[in-house]
Amino acid sequence: MAQKKPTRAVKLFGTEAPDGKRRELRAGPISAVFDSGALRYIRYHGEEVLRGIAYLVRDKDWGTYTPAIENLKIRQSKNGFAIAYHATCRDQNQAIRYSAQIDASGDGTLKFSAEATPLSDFLTNRTGFVVLHPLAGTVGRPVEVVHTDGKREKRKFPKFISPGQPIFEIRSLKHEPLSGVAVTVLMEGNKFEMEDHRNWMDASYKTYVCSLLDPWPYTLERGKSFSQSITLTVSGKPPKSRPRTSDAGTTITLGGTKGRIPQIGVGVPMAEAAAALEAVDFIAAAKPQALVCQIDGREQGQEEAAASFRDLSSQTGAPVTLEIILPAREPADKEVAAIASEVNAAGLTPASVVITQMHDLKSFQPNTPRPWGPTYEEMATATRASFPNALLGGGMLSYFTELNRKPVPRGVFDFITHTGCPIVHAPDDISVMETLETLPWIFASARAMIGKVPYHIGPTSIPCRDNPYGAAVAPNPDNRRVCLSDLDPRQRGLFAAAWNLGYVSAAARAGVDAVALGSATGSQGMIYRKLAHAQPWFDGRDARLFPIYHVIAGLAAASGARRIDTDSSAPSKLAALAHRNKAGDVLWLANLSGEPQRLKVKGFDGRARLDVLDEKSFEAAVHDPAWLNSDSAFIRKVGTFELPSYGIVRIKSA
Repeated sequence: MAQKKPTRAVKLFGTEAPDGKRRELRAGPISAVFDSGALRYIRYHGEEVLRGIAYLVRDKDWGTYTPAIENLKIRQSKNGFAIAYHATCRDQNQAIRYSAQIDASGDGTLKFSAEATPLSDFLTNRTGFVVLHPLAGTVGRPVEVVHTDGKREKRKFPKFISPGQPIFEIRSLKHEPLSGVAVTVLMEGNKFEMEDHRNWMDASYKTYVCSLLDPWPYTLERGKSFSQSITLTVSGKPPKSRPRTSDAGTTITLGGTKGRIPQIGVGVPMAEAAAALEAVDFIAAAKPQALVCQIDGREQGQEEAAASFRDLSSQTGAPVTLEIILPAREPADKEVAAIASEVNAAGLTPASVVITQMHDLKSFQPNTPRPWGPTYEEMATATRASFPNALLGGGMLSYFTELNRKPVPRGVFDFITHTGCPIVHAPDDISVMETLETLPWIFASARAMIGKVPYHIGPTSIPCRDNPYGAAVAPNPDNRRVCLSDLDPRQRGLFAAAWNLGYVSAAARAGVDAVALGSATGSQGMIYRKLAHAQPWFDGRDARLFPIYHVIAGLAAASGARRIDTDSSAPSKLAALAHRNKAGDVLWLANLSGEPQRLKVKGFDGRARLDVLDEKSFEAAVHDPAWLNSDSAFIRKVGTFELPSYGIVRIKSA
């Protein structure tokens, strides 16, 4: 029998599976958080100097193994700390075991070493250390490189996101994140190179073992051990005048109007066309400004899917943006015409069409030959001929990375698009929320690439739409946090609602024209339906929605409204989005952390009504599509209040 009440874990994350346990350790001026075998948030006198050091094992599809850690020993002394453990990574085909040692002392040094032994021949795309440099104090700043041949070179961390590796053959990196503070990272045991991790929404520059210029995947021979190490040395003192973080809470200050709220739409994958039509009343109630639907030319049932899209559009009043994937077996004009015939037979008239081809669904390295397939120009010409009255979009149905590596020629399309995924490299809760830090750089880099043409994003959700880096998305039968999976339990929880508000907030601030979120139904959906995989508590209950539904509905209603500028004293902990309409001002706030936050709002004048989406309102919200407008609390003045873990509040003029 299904449980009557959802647990706190289900409300927040959609699953009972726990996230990793963490412990903060200190060595004089150095502190670090130990998390599932890795170090993160390495600070010096309280200032972050490295985002992380980790020993990672990845399979041939770039899936990251979760290490089974044994014999963990942690020793915290007065002047330092030491960590030792053994770990095993395995699946049904292969296994590898490694021992790790971490030593940090009060003189500003930290060493992380590991020795690994494959227990079988082990096929991998990468096994070894990665070092993450944070964005703050790093973007566009100088770095001194010592290469594997001993040569020194002065470079800069890229400002706009580099499509390829900015630095190769690395032995050490030295930079100054703060005036007077020198940070040196020595990498031994193999060659290392750097990639701009922001491509994949990771809030860092990543330096990793081996090179993507070499063949991969590669095989580690059974029984052949190898060692690597990372040594961090930090010296100097941060300036005394540096800003201090206040313990009094987070302050949000409203300013003047600036720009517009993007047009907010929702995705409808081809496989979800019929299911979405069954849920059309809920979709109509959310009032999305666009339905981003998809026809895959490799699949059967194109006319049937197009007919469902037609009915969805007519019953919701939302125009259809039709994504078309060409099989790329024949010339573009022939393949587009064949798909257009199916679409026309169904009576669907899309307002806009995004055209791509199957080879562009997969990634390839910069400066390598583009796979065979029609060019952007050929696809555009064919699509304009078959859909003469539709706006034409180009770009990628995958992530910014691929658009950055396969840029769209200017003047060919009416708008440019790509999507996003926050679980490409790290699926834990903290890393997923950190991806929001990267969005301003993604949007700025894309705008520098595409010019003034309208810029569309999505459909984006925490689960990934597809895996451009391997044969398939990663399976996730146990409702865990898994990289590159199209099943992520957090899509059902408050966590996803908060993350998506942060995503739209960043897009609005950057002037993105249109944002599509997730899917109407399915594993990336906002509306519950029975699926092949378990959905704890929701299965067997009469709940019909996920919390994210109310974020999409609320923001869709604000599409095109004048955006009010907001300033947050802690943007990594709190997302803010404000707009002005005929009835007055509206402010959305989302707690991006697992801890309650004390908030102070400045600049919101007059009486207001508050709608709080949190653990207390969870059950009412997932049952009622009209919940957002049904139970507001009245206040005479907006001032100070507390927002629970991953909670969302909408404040509107009364």
